[in-house]
Amino acid sequence: MKHILTIALLGSLAATPALANEALAKSKQCVACHAVDKKLVGPAYKDIAKRYAGQGDAAAKLAAKIVTGGAGTWGAVPMPANTQVNQAEALQLANWVLGLK
Repeated sequence: MKHILTIALLGSLAATPALANEALAKSKQCVACHAVDKKLVGPAYKDIAKRYAGQGDAAAKLAAKIVTGGAGTWGAVPMPANTQVNQAEALQLANWVLGLK
């Protein structure tokens, strides 16, 4: 019984960061333009993860784009600056997106 509880606890702890970052994306209105696995106004999070895979500075690059916005990387529609997202939150979001497969 003790092992089952330990495994359940570890499983819930492992899932918490992913869920927390998804919740953060929802609370910061990122999901108005992005979805995990399909293009909306902006690219799918999984497509972003694929494009930046293997780049050592990807999280920092994405965090900067989240905060300041950008244009031209994914087409003609610019991404507006997200002034409601601070640098720490942007880095959390970037790492979450990069971890999606």
